[in-house]
Amino acid sequence: MNETPLPKQLVHRDLDRIKGYKELLDFYHGYHWEGRERRRDKQLTFNYAKVFIDKVTSYLMSGTNFAINPLEDSEEKREGAKRAEQALYEVYEANHLEQLDLETEIDCAILGDACFKIIWDAETKKVRVTAPDIQGIYVWWFGADISKVWRIASKYSVSADEAEILFNVKPKGKQASIIEVWTEREFELYLDDSLLEKKPNPYGFIPFVIYPNLREPKKFWGISDLTQIMEAQRELNRAMSQLSRILELSGNPIAVLENVEESEDIAVRPGAVWNIPEDAKAYLLDLLQGGGVGLHIDYINLLYRILHDISESPRAAFGGTERSMSGVALELELHPLMQKIHRKRIIRSAAYKRRNQLILKLLEKYQNQNFGQNHLQIIWGPVLPRDLTRLVQNEQTLVQTGIHSRRQAMDELGIKDPESEFRKWLEEREIILRMNKELNAKAARAKVRERAVESPEEGIE
Repeated sequence: MNETPLPKQLVHRDLDRIKGYKELLDFYHGYHWEGRERRRDKQLTFNYAKVFIDKVTSYLMSGTNFAINPLEDSEEKREGAKRAEQALYEVYEANHLEQLDLETEIDCAILGDACFKIIWDAETKKVRVTAPDIQGIYVWWFGADISKVWRIASKYSVSADEAEILFNVKPKGKQASIIEVWTEREFELYLDDSLLEKKPNPYGFIPFVIYPNLREPKKFWGISDLTQIMEAQRELNRAMSQLSRILELSGNPIAVLENVEESEDIAVRPGAVWNIPEDAKAYLLDLLQGGGVGLHIDYINLLYRILHDISESPRAAFGGTERSMSGVALELELHPLMQKIHRKRIIRSAAYKRRNQLILKLLEKYQNQNFGQNHLQIIWGPVLPRDLTRLVQNEQTLVQTGIHSRRQAMDELGIKDPESEFRKWLEEREIILRMNKELNAKAARAKVRERAVESPEEGIE
């Protein structure tokens, strides 16, 4: 009876997680210097962290596709799978999911977590897929079983005008805090800590798919790609800034005077004349003598290598190979990156399958469709460049020997809409067969006429 209202609970929930998100976002955007270091002059920032995130994400999201196969082999089930696949393509295109997935994946790599929201838009009569800010997502699960989520809250802000348009309520301030609370049975909507609406969940499921970037065992929230490289990135910035200051001072040398009590008008410039006592000594401080710069450069190169090693992104991933490599040698060079991407794709496959399942459930509910029981498959493009000619030859052999179908071959080749391509192939084949039949008929008639001309008697007979 005295339970704290949910909006009040969120104020003190997951504070460390949300604070960590803010720090990671700042680091990605180049805010690498901490504390007093921020006030120093000549601070250089080489944002390798952002480059690593963007590069790994590009490799990860290359050529993503999906396929749907019926669990039972019958004409009716195959037809249902085709309709399900076509419906998913339409939803993907309407929501620009290729772009949304790339943006969400970058966000996931930075923060360590991401989510999708899948709902039915009553106005447009279509499925709406969005990617809410994970900083406003709160999750409740059962005890130690992090796979059983029973409640999700989504918190975000809207302007006063937006609140009035969306919820027919005019808030007191210029901004309004909105909290959506979802369980499988109920939906609650709060506006500025006040319960605005409470009703049964119209979907029968929680319309969120939350997934980690890389999962830490026994923990729900994921790990950012930035966590491991932050220290090395900061140290690289310090080393580069220090070397830059040394080179700057060497270009504007410091005059050193010995046995001189006072000095005036001592300037380092061409043709300058200094007047100093007999027993005094004057010289310019050479900061580059003794090979000191080489030590700095060696240290910077060591940091550079550390960055690539702990980020699992070899220099070859950036096109920086120092020698020509065969396909196998390049694969070995990029093996750490491929392993990292493989770990991520295992997690993404489960998330994208779940998203596709929710999309099909909404279509079945609101469009009265029946897609049947199907196996949803996520098809990933190759990380490394492939010899397409050789791959086509292999698939041709597999199809001709009956090992797998043309549809499977098109899936392996990364064709986004195999059904559409297969229909086009059938139409072309039908046209070609008809043309060949007509040409054969014309040739036969022409041959008959030739024989009639050569042997008039046979033609009469």
